[in-house]
Amino acid sequence: MVKSVLYFHGFASSPASAKIVALRPLLEPFGITLDTPDLNVPSFEQLDFDAVVARALEHARRTPPRAVVGSSLGALVALAVARAGLAVPLVLIAPALGIAERWQTKLPAGDPVIVFNYARNADAPIHRAFFEQMASLHIDEEPPPSPVTVVMGRNDETVPFDLVAERWREWELSGRLAPGSRFVEIEEGDHGLVAHAQLIREAIVEAAS
Repeated sequence: MVKSVLYFHGFASSPASAKIVALRPLLEPFGITLDTPDLNVPSFEQLDFDAVVARALEHARRTPPRAVVGSSLGALVALAVARAGLAVPLVLIAPALGIAERWQTKLPAGDPVIVFNYARNADAPIHRAFFEQMASLHIDEEPPPSPVTVVMGRNDETVPFDLVAERWREWELSGRLAPGSRFVEIEEGDHGLVAHAQLIREAIVEAAS
């Protein structure tokens, strides 16, 4: 029996990300296929978080998943669909927890903002309104209602490890973390974590079982 797992890519990425490419063949022997929607909606230049979540929920309704995986910004999408009622285990890879407000202080002046787009392997413009929208979201302040596994590299160069660890502690202290939830620290892990795809595979296989 084929098990579908929804996978949400990160900011300025795509369904062809290195992590997705690495994970597909690792998951196939376990009967797991990745459903990887393109979350650059309505476009990268006019990115809108509400539209992103709507596309994510559309995929969840079309092919109900056994688990949901979110990478970086995709982790916030995973939390949003969980809050919308998708009651399946979550795996959050290098999640952008607590990061939205930090964006506001690090953005260069101007509109649009020019950022590096990994999917295009080039700089690309994006409207400033997206970052303002993200700064007003508080989707990660409470733990999700379903079991969640966070996989985080100690050497993450994009999302500060301490910021994510602190948010996890807040979730623990809330007493609302679902049973079976866990925080996996990878001592040598960077933000991409492609070198640790087998460990991520294990977390996904467990979540989808």
